[in-house]
Order: sequence, then C-alpha cells, then structure tokens
Amino acid sequence: MEILSSRILLRSRDPEALQHFYRHKLHLAIAREYPGGLVFHAGNGLIEVPGHMSTDLPDGHANGAALWIQVRDVAATQRELSAMGVDIRRETLTEPWGLIEMHVVDPDGRTLILVEVPADHPLRLDNR
Repeated sequence: MEILSSRILLRSRDPEALQHFYRHKLHLAIAREYPGGLVFHAGNGLIEVPGHMSTDLPDGHANGAALWIQVRDVAATQRELSAMGVDIRRETLTEPWGLIEMHVVDPDGRTLILVEVPADHPLRLDNR
C-alpha cells in the first residue's frame, strides 16, 4: 500500500456548528470548500467536517475520539479560547512526560488536546 495523503473526517449531527467552531473559534484555515463541507488545514494534517455524512450517526457523541493539536504557546491559546467562550475542560498543565497540555471540547463533545512541545523535549530533538 502506498499512502499519498490522509485526513480525519469529523462527522456530526450538527455539521454547521462544528464547522463554525473549527473555523471561527480555532481559526483553522480552509483547505477546501464543497457544498455542505469544509476541509481545514491543521498543521501538517487535514480535518474535514462533511455535511453529507450526518444522518447515519449512532446516538451519543464523538465516539471517544480525541484530536492532538500542537500549538506554539498553549497558555496564550488558553487565554484566547477562554475569551471566546470555548469550553476548557482542563487548564494548562505540564504533564509527567514533559508536554504542556490543556483540554478543550468541541460542540460534539470531542476532546481536543492542545499541546506545547518545550524546546528541550525529545519530540523536538528527534530528527528521524
């Protein structure tokens, strides 16, 4: 198998609310628009919120999925998102493994783990 690209599809019972969150609260840039759907740039990945896949979802929300999103300054991100009324479930904390993380929740209840990688962390030092 030769993988050329990939993206995460976030299906939602309310795709418009989810698109609004990623576009206007997280300020993700649009990679592509199509009738009913948006594809967002997310660092070196893509997040797609399709409007046409919302009717066959099971009850409940988010299926336990979480998104890990690296940001430059997680404390500044927390201040910015708090000012916009984003649901912050866990404030900025340095984890035992050395990453600085905070958790927010999107309109479907999906956890977004916003991560700052300190300059001396092994993730920055590994050149593979």
